[in-house]
Amino acid sequence: MSLVVTQLSKHYGTLAVFDKVDLSVADGEFVAIVGESGVGKSTLLNCMAGLDHWDSGSVVLDGLDLGTMSRDRLARLRREKIGFVFQAFHVLPHLDVAQNVALPLLLLGQHDDARVQAMLAAVGLAGLGERLPQQLSGGQLQRVAIARALVHRPTLLLADEPTGNLDPTTATKVIHALIVQAREQHAALVLVTHSQAAATRADRVLRLATDGLYNLDLK
Repeated sequence: MSLVVTQLSKHYGTLAVFDKVDLSVADGEFVAIVGESGVGKSTLLNCMAGLDHWDSGSVVLDGLDLGTMSRDRLARLRREKIGFVFQAFHVLPHLDVAQNVALPLLLLGQHDDARVQAMLAAVGLAGLGERLPQQLSGGQLQRVAIARALVHRPTLLLADEPTGNLDPTTATKVIHALIVQAREQHAALVLVTHSQAAATRADRVLRLATDGLYNLDLK
């Protein structure tokens, strides 16, 4: 797997969100992106997934140029190759925990209950598959989101402030589960975060500014 972002620029009217961003992420690498609020970190993440449009530059995932792909092909690529974890859990309240985790597999026309149960166990939720989301804590729900993001074995995992709504102790456990599972599956992980503790665990830390991405050393 490789993700290559080249000279990517995004504007709203005449206002530059970010300009000439370059980034390469290797197979299994963990990259953290930090920066001031409003600088466009979430927008950059959405561009990496082809969820948002950009004005110039390119995003290439596994040799596929997202900017040249149709909406249907982009949707298929996301279902097959990308996993998402957001600040909000985005679980479906009428489905139980196991059914929520299984959704990416169902979108691919697959059914693998053993895989779902294995992912629940991997994030510390063994035996909770039949519970409804409203019966779980915030930290447990975010671990459901992590299991769901990885159940279909994506090559790229995108995480946008996944611990923003959690207390520090729970946040540490959730980040640990996220990193461990990404590394076990050898998925590339791009994490947008305000947490220095989370960022210091990354292989590389980058700061997003209007005029590009800059390397930081938080070790």
